[in-house]
Amino acid sequence: QVHMAESGGGLVPPGGSLNLSCVLSGHPDDMYYVGWFRQAPGNGREFVAAINRNSATYYSNSVKGRFTISRDNAENTVFLRMNNLRPDDTAMYLCAAASATAYRRSASEYPAWGQGTQVTVAL
Repeated sequence: QVHMAESGGGLVPPGGSLNLSCVLSGHPDDMYYVGWFRQAPGNGREFVAAINRNSATYYSNSVKGRFTISRDNAENTVFLRMNNLRPDDTAMYLCAAASATAYRRSASEYPAWGQGTQVTVAL
């Protein structure tokens, strides 16, 4: 079983930056993908980015070029660097872990989830 704990959210103005962290504990080696998803009020969970155990990365079109996902395997931590934030990036950001057979862009393929960290982009 894998547990996830996110941190780093907050309130930033448009154009600002944030660094999110997701610490994995338990048996993180059981999982192949770690993904970031976001959920705004009234919406479902939207894929943002994912990274596999070999550090190959995947992004949604809406964040490509602005967000960067990375991982520190020694610290069992996955990061999401978010630059040039926009008001429509406002959401609860959650990290999740999935096996190698998962379709990495689908929230339903991820069995392990953190509680999330709120990101608000506003003046």
